[in-house]
Amino acid sequence: MKNLILTLGLFTTLISGTAYAQQAGVKRTDLQRHTIEVAGYETIQARIDLEPGTSVGMHSHPGEEVIYVLEGIFEYQLEGEDPVVLKAGEVLFIPAGRNHSAKNIGEMKASELATYIVRKDKPLLLFKK
Repeated sequence: MKNLILTLGLFTTLISGTAYAQQAGVKRTDLQRHTIEVAGYETIQARIDLEPGTSVGMHSHPGEEVIYVLEGIFEYQLEGEDPVVLKAGEVLFIPAGRNHSAKNIGEMKASELATYIVRKDKPLLLFKK
């Protein structure tokens, strides 16, 4: 069922690839995708831009996410933890399957470089119900 399409909240994820219906105020640009030596996993790198006041609700990934803030100010909320505010040049690690959200709390566009090390047979984004 490689072409099965699942609708997940704000995005549409295609299991065999990725096609996103962009949320207003959020622009996602996939930069690269590669199979890695760990069986069943791949790495995906994407740039995510959020307009001021825009947020992406609680969601998780089927693997780890490593975030590098390129510009602006983000507030990240990992479920069960206090919010973390990061600005350009700062990083965040999100463990596999951990629910989290992101919000641009600044007055200009905020951008991050997200690197995912995820299972190939799972949707990249799973929004919390």
